[in-house]
Amino acid sequence: MRIGILAVQGAFIEHEKQLVSIADHFNEQIECIEIRKKSDLENLDGIILPGGESTVQGKLLRDLEIFDTLQAMILQGVPTLATCAGLILLAQSLENDSTMHLATLPVTVQRNAYGRQLGSFSVSSNVGEIENFPLIFIRAPYITEVSADTKILVAVDQHIVGVEYKNQIGLAFHPEMTDDTRIHKYFLQKVKAYNSATV
Repeated sequence: MRIGILAVQGAFIEHEKQLVSIADHFNEQIECIEIRKKSDLENLDGIILPGGESTVQGKLLRDLEIFDTLQAMILQGVPTLATCAGLILLAQSLENDSTMHLATLPVTVQRNAYGRQLGSFSVSSNVGEIENFPLIFIRAPYITEVSADTKILVAVDQHIVGVEYKNQIGLAFHPEMTDDTRIHKYFLQKVKAYNSATV
């Protein structure tokens, strides 16, 4: 499996480490491709959009001529896992902000939603079928609206912080910052199913 991880800015190394650690579970090699230019998008089986600064990442996607191809791949069904800033990149709209990035995920997101007082915190909750997962939030957004066909995976204090829509998983928290690999395993299961369906 070739998994492309956006590596223009942000916490992409942690995602790579998670994927490497679970390669044996899938009995196949997992190749991590750091996406920094358009050609890095060729022949990818899955995409990860990491945390970081969404405004900077969005600008670099365009400056490096990655934007259009990446957006098309996601819309065509390539499995995509997005965390924190990655969720903001996917969102079709941002609360009180006219900025739009990839706009492939039919949700509205509030950036830096928790403010300075709760800049970083952690709780545990079920994420879809995954029980008792540690949720780590760092200057996190949350989701204020979802389309009818978007599945809510997890909410904390009545704020939606994880969703799934077709091939896309959008999370306000950082599973890559934990030792729990279950979300990355779930993502790779989606990648395998996509590959099987497109062979």
